[in-house]
Amino acid sequence: MQFAFWAILLAAAMPLLWAVLAKSGPGFDNHQPRLYLAGLHGWRQRAQWAQQNSWEAFAPFAAAVIVAYLMMVTPQQLDAAAAVFIVARLGYGVCYVADWATLRSLCWTLGFGAVVYLFLAAAHLL
Repeated sequence: MQFAFWAILLAAAMPLLWAVLAKSGPGFDNHQPRLYLAGLHGWRQRAQWAQQNSWEAFAPFAAAVIVAYLMMVTPQQLDAAAAVFIVARLGYGVCYVADWATLRSLCWTLGFGAVVYLFLAAAHLL
């Protein structure tokens, strides 16, 4: 199976990484996790925000990979774009937790660019 399909699984699991960081503080209550998460501050709050944004980014990426595959985008293009997306989204989360806002925005743009690239490649515009 080519990397792009594994990348869908990686992208689906990525929010869990940020969730673990967000919930790693003292007093986490698994009976009321949303209440706990709503009261976070600092880097744990930013980890929670990274988790939320990772869920938001997942669906367009998964759709782009599937559409590109169905439209017979070359495996090399598909895998390269998927790798760029995964690396950009990991960088995005790290930058979010570290509070590096400008670099975070650049990582977001790169990841979204990979999604757009896949759709354009699927439309045979590249």
